[in-house]
Amino acid sequence: MLNIILMGPPGAGKGTHAKWISTEFGLPHISTGDMFREAMNSGSELGNKIKDIVNGGGLVSDELTSALVKERLSRPDCANGYLLDGFPRTIPQAEALALFGPEIGREVNLVIDIECPEDVLIARIAGRRVCPKCGASFNVNTMKPKTEGICDYCGSPLIQRKDDNASSFKVRLDNYFKSTEPLLAYYRERGLLHSFDGTLPLLNMEAELSALLKGKR
Repeated sequence: MLNIILMGPPGAGKGTHAKWISTEFGLPHISTGDMFREAMNSGSELGNKIKDIVNGGGLVSDELTSALVKERLSRPDCANGYLLDGFPRTIPQAEALALFGPEIGREVNLVIDIECPEDVLIARIAGRRVCPKCGASFNVNTMKPKTEGICDYCGSPLIQRKDDNASSFKVRLDNYFKSTEPLLAYYRERGLLHSFDGTLPLLNMEAELSALLKGKR
């Protein structure tokens, strides 16, 4: 069984690799961003708590975030494995997952970290264009849409996110590395961490990931 956490800085290609892993190995791709949106629209008690915090401009606590992830991983579609993207982001969240994972039969057994140099990340982000409707991501330099400025999948006009510029992205990147380094050490100490070179050509990366995942099944 593959119970995977996917880590990597923004711009490393996490979304592309997550989609491939999910499809190739039949794992539900669980994004914390999607979970928050679903919870806030559900009308559940937990969802309403999160909605009040977000609408009030606050930050959702580790405790509430962990409760949301526990609820999501408990669903039947995760019984044969999952790909968790965006959680944990802090050591307390990792410790919570280490407690409730075995409790609900969803213990993490693999952490994939996609590494990429800062200069490459900044160049990628500057060229990134996203679809506001379906969320697909493209790059004007390395992954162009078939029709310039138009999403391949739903035909919507592509946009550049406001924070996808060098100065804003540098702040996001610094925050990511500051918060993530302790998590990498945490999972490295437990023998769960496997790092990959995010600058590899896509087919090479898929071959390396496939070799690891087939060996862990």
